[in-house]
Amino acid sequence: MNSNDTTGRLAAQVSLRSDEEIVRLRQIVRDAAIAQGFSLIEQTKFVTAASELARNTLQHGGGGDARLEVLEKGVRVGLQLSFVDQGPGIADIERALQDGFTSGNGLGLGLGGSRRLCDEFKIESTPGGGTTVTITKWKVR
Repeated sequence: MNSNDTTGRLAAQVSLRSDEEIVRLRQIVRDAAIAQGFSLIEQTKFVTAASELARNTLQHGGGGDARLEVLEKGVRVGLQLSFVDQGPGIADIERALQDGFTSGNGLGLGLGGSRRLCDEFKIESTPGGGTTVTITKWKVR
């Protein structure tokens, strides 16, 4: 394996159908961040992003699934969390990432704020076809 290759190991998969499952996911993500040696600040950033995106998955996507992987790439370890829903999708991703944009009653800080809390952020969405958001946080060993 090349030192630039990334390997991943499934750590957890959570169905997001209720507020209780969001709380469960938050704890799983926090435990994984602690196990990988993330600082308290880095743990808090990643758990906050996870919570925001899980809530979006439930509220705007009608529920979905979250998949957490532990990554290794050379001297770095990381956590990657993907959220998948089959909801209405996002018609204008760039607009949805702007602070203040909301399709509901929120403050419109969820997507953009989550992006700022992570090292990598990827969103794919098709109107009428659902949304996938993947976030990654890295730590040097």
